[in-house]
Amino acid sequence: MAARPTIFVLNGPNLNLLGTREPEIYGTQTLDDIGAMLSERADALGLLIDMRQSNHEGHLVDWLHEAQASGAKAVLLNAGAYTHTSIALLDAIKSIRTPVIEVHLSDPKTRESFRHHSYVGLAAVACFAGHGANSYVLALDAAAALPL
Repeated sequence: MAARPTIFVLNGPNLNLLGTREPEIYGTQTLDDIGAMLSERADALGLLIDMRQSNHEGHLVDWLHEAQASGAKAVLLNAGAYTHTSIALLDAIKSIRTPVIEVHLSDPKTRESFRHHSYVGLAAVACFAGHGANSYVLALDAAAALPL
């Protein structure tokens, strides 16, 4: 039996605090809750997920490179605040062939003006934002539909 395609789900700074961090903006679900939801959906889609979180920009860059090297089908990336500041992440996304889908729990376009610009979005193939934890599920469904 062929191995199931893997989707990397990479989460940036402060997302380890989901559930307690500004629940009025980010909701009450934890990152583990989102991971469980994604695992269930991925199983139904015939996919595997590899979910990770780091508060360090370099880890996210390394993991993007690893996604390419491991043959991942796609990456779902919630870069947190690095979305708006990281040229390093932009360059990493541009340097790999693996498609990257940008994910946000809230909608950055409806928040502070400094959140309106996305370096990640300059290279991502799609963006799902403003749907709470369901943004991840929508992104996973989009990743599943990408050609191998």
